[in-house]
Amino acid sequence: MIRLTNLVKRYGADVQIGPVSLDLHGSGIIGLVGPNGAGKSTILTMMGRLQAPDQGTVEIDGQDVHSTPSKQIAKTVSILRQENHFVTRLTVRQLVSFGRYPYSGGRLTPHDEDKISEAIDFLDLTQLEQRFLDQLSGGQRQRAYVAMVLAQDTDYLLLDEPLNNLDAQHSVQMMQQLRKAADELGRTVVIVLHDINFAAAYSDYIVAMEDGRVAVHGTPEDIIRDDVLTSVFKTPVHVVDGPGGKFAVYHRVE
Repeated sequence: MIRLTNLVKRYGADVQIGPVSLDLHGSGIIGLVGPNGAGKSTILTMMGRLQAPDQGTVEIDGQDVHSTPSKQIAKTVSILRQENHFVTRLTVRQLVSFGRYPYSGGRLTPHDEDKISEAIDFLDLTQLEQRFLDQLSGGQRQRAYVAMVLAQDTDYLLLDEPLNNLDAQHSVQMMQQLRKAADELGRTVVIVLHDINFAAAYSDYIVAMEDGRVAVHGTPEDIIRDDVLTSVFKTPVHVVDGPGGKFAVYHRVE
């Protein structure tokens, strides 16, 4: 379980994210949605120990993320930020191998190599594993970064907009692979998404943020509603029944 208790991050005198108190239970996909500037990425990076809160705590499986030793936390939770700045003359396999550092300390064992291969295969990158990152498309690189996080072999994966740089086909493939990781590997995947319809189609639970706080949270049936989405996104939204479930239609405001 992920437990956020009175979590606050301040940016100067005028901008504050939180306080946020929230319990997120069980395996599956948890979608974080909301307009730009709502605080989704900030909350995610505090969960993943990349930013320290100004107030409050984050606990994952009973461990305080910000006081537990880094090596121990890195075996429980892994995170992928939007901004990735790895040296481009790395191969896909070399990049993915970084996910094993909490276990190997840089000295890869046969078990580590197996985990690297499993993650590469899982993200359909086997044919590309010896290619350099600067030889890949943006979508292929994005899948390689996700494979690196998957190779870390943690129960919790935190992903900040992993659909960036992906076209429609590869966005669907990515969400299907994350769904598979949740269902077959028992992972809890917390994912920041801009597309409310991907959140509706693939999430087990949705947290909608607005103005630095949690506006509403619940199952997709609770959240994917005209009134809720119109309020959160400050634009008219009409929810219709599609072939795969509820679908949000955004109306143009005249």
